[in-house]
Amino acid sequence: MNTKYIKIGICTFALFATVACQNDFLKEELTTQRGNSYYDSEAGIQAALVGAYNQVFAVPFSGEVQFATTNYGTDEFHVGGDGSNSPWNNYDGGLKSIVTSVTSNTIAAERAWDMYYVGIGMANQVIKSATEINSTNNAIKKTALGEGYFLRAFNYLRLVRQYGGVPIKTTVSTTVELEFTRSTAQEVYNLVISDFTKAYELLDNTGPLPQKISKDAAAHFLAKALLSRASEINDSWNTSTKAADLAKVVSLSDEVISRHPLATNYGNLWAWEKPNAASEALPELILSAQFSDNTLATTNNNQHLYFTGRYDDLPYMQRDLTGMRPFSRLAPTYFTYSVFDQVNDSRFWKSFRTKSRCNKGSGKYVNGDLGIMYVINSPTDTRFANTVNVDAIVYAKTGKTIPSVYVANALDGKGLAGGVRFPSLSKHFDGSRVGVNEVKGYRDEVLARSAETYLMAAEAKVRLANLGQGSYDAALPYINALRNRASFKSGEDRASYADGAAAFVVSTSGQNVSINSYMTENSYYESNNIPATTTATDLTISSISNLPAQDVAVINKLGYTSTYDKMLCLVLNEKTRELCGEFHRWEDLSRTKTLVARAKAFNVGAAANIKDYHLLRPIPQTFLDAIFSGGQPLSSEQKTAMQNPGY
Repeated sequence: MNTKYIKIGICTFALFATVACQNDFLKEELTTQRGNSYYDSEAGIQAALVGAYNQVFAVPFSGEVQFATTNYGTDEFHVGGDGSNSPWNNYDGGLKSIVTSVTSNTIAAERAWDMYYVGIGMANQVIKSATEINSTNNAIKKTALGEGYFLRAFNYLRLVRQYGGVPIKTTVSTTVELEFTRSTAQEVYNLVISDFTKAYELLDNTGPLPQKISKDAAAHFLAKALLSRASEINDSWNTSTKAADLAKVVSLSDEVISRHPLATNYGNLWAWEKPNAASEALPELILSAQFSDNTLATTNNNQHLYFTGRYDDLPYMQRDLTGMRPFSRLAPTYFTYSVFDQVNDSRFWKSFRTKSRCNKGSGKYVNGDLGIMYVINSPTDTRFANTVNVDAIVYAKTGKTIPSVYVANALDGKGLAGGVRFPSLSKHFDGSRVGVNEVKGYRDEVLARSAETYLMAAEAKVRLANLGQGSYDAALPYINALRNRASFKSGEDRASYADGAAAFVVSTSGQNVSINSYMTENSYYESNNIPATTTATDLTISSISNLPAQDVAVINKLGYTSTYDKMLCLVLNEKTRELCGEFHRWEDLSRTKTLVARAKAFNVGAAANIKDYHLLRPIPQTFLDAIFSGGQPLSSEQKTAMQNPGY
C-alpha cells in the first residue's frame, strides 16, 4: 500500500487528532489505483486488520506514552534518574491540556488521545467492511468482524478510563469532520460493553494464541469493562447495573481461567531467551502485543529502556547489552518493596534485578565478580541504621567487598527514592538487541494473562459481598491461587535469577561475553539475612480476619477500618505483587478512587500536588482548539465546559 494512501487513511481515522493532520489530508493526492474500495474486498479487510493490530497493540510500546499514562503517578513507581516525563508522575503545573515539555522525550497531552482515536478509525473501517461485504467466509464475517469490534472497544475502554466521557465515533469518515461533542462515561461504557459482547459472540479460541484476538480475550476484557463500570468512579450512575455486572465478571473470569492455567513457576513468564520464545506462548497468556526480530520492522518494543537503574557510571562497570540501556525513568517506591513478603514470596526476586556482575574489572576486581548489589531489607531490619548507600559489604562467597551496595532502607520510609540507583524491574528486558545502544526491542508485551483474570474475579467477589451478595471469604480462593504459585517450593534455589538478558546468546551484536553484567543470582539471602533454606513456604490467606502483615501495614497506613476497604486494599496489593509494571496500575487506582490516597502515602514525587481531579486526564488542547460548534471554533467558555474539571 502506498505510504501517501496510508497517511490519508490515518488522518481520516484520527478524525480530529491535529489540525496539521487535517491540512495534510487536504494536500494529499492518491498516487495509486487503490482507493477506499480496496476495503470492500476480503484482502482489504485483512490488510486493514494487520494495520489495526499494529496501531492498537504495538505502537503504544514503541515509546514512553504507555508507562507515562499507566505506571507513573501511582504507589508503585516514581521518577527515577531521568525526569523527561515527570509531569505525568508529579501532577504539577506541567500536567495540563498542554503538557509542559521537560525534554524532547516528554509525552504531549494529545499523544495517547490521538493514538486511541486512530485505532478507533481503523476498527470502524474493519467493522463497516466486514459487515457490508457479500461473503460467506467465516474468516471475514465472524473473525474479522469480531476483531474489529474488539479493537474499537479496547480503545474506547482506554479512553473512558483515562478521560471519562469522550466523543463517540462509530462510522467511517470520508471527509474532514470538525464538530464533535463529549458523550457521557455511561454512554461510552455502554458502547464498550456492547462491542466486547459482540466480539465474544463472534470469535472462537483458534490460534495462534496469544497473538490473535480470541473469544477468551474478548471475555477477559469484557469482564474488565464490566468491573470498571461497577467501580467507585462511576458510582453516581452505575447503581442499576452494578450487581449484574459483577456477577458477569465472575462467570466470565471463571470461563477464561478454566482454559488458561497459570504457569507453574512465576519466573517462567519473565525468563525470556529469544524472540518467539516458549515463554511468549505459555497457556497463561491470553493476548500479547507482537513484535518481530525483523530489523526492517517499523514498530519495535522500547520498554526495556525505562525501568532500568543506572549502572554504567559506577566503578568497575560499563554499559553492556545484558545490562540494558539505562534510561532510568521509573524507580520502584518503597511500597513496592515492602508489600512483598520478601522471605516467602518469590515474585519480587523473579521480576527485579538485584545483582550485577562486575564487567570492567581491574586490579582487585575482575570481570565476573559481584559488582552491584541491592539489599531489599524488611521493615524490621535495623542492620543498616539510617544509611541508604552502603559500601564495602563483604560478599561471603568470595570474601571480597562489593564495589557498590545500595539498601532499600525501611527506617526512612523512602527506600531508594530520588536517585538513579534502584533494582530494575526486568519483565521487559531484551538482550537480543543488535547493539549496546540500540533502543529497538523484539520482545512481545503481555496485554492480558489469567493471573489478572483471577484478581478481577476476586475483586468482583469483594464488591458483591459489599452489596450483601455472598461473603468476603469467597475472594480468597482466587487470591490464594496466585499466592500458592508464588510460594517458594521445597528444594528451590531461592538465589536463582533469570531475565530477558539471557537472549544475548541470539543477539547479532558481537559483544564480548566477558563484559556481560547479567548475573543469574539475586540478593535473597543477603537481603533477608538468613541462611540457605530449601523448605517450602506457604502464602495462603486462611481468613479475612488474618491478613498478611504486609497488607495490614498498608491498611493501617491508609486508615481503612471497614471490611470492604480492607479487602479491596488486599486485592490492589496483590495486583502489585502479581502485575507490577504491566501497565495496569494508574487505571486500577483511578477507577477505584484510591489513587490520591495511595500516591500521597507512597509516591514522594506525587504526594505534594495530587488532587481529586487527577482521577481523570486533561482533554488535550489540540482537540479543543481544532473542533467546531455550529460551524464556528469553540469559544473559551465552550472549551472550559468541555474540559475535565481542574484543568
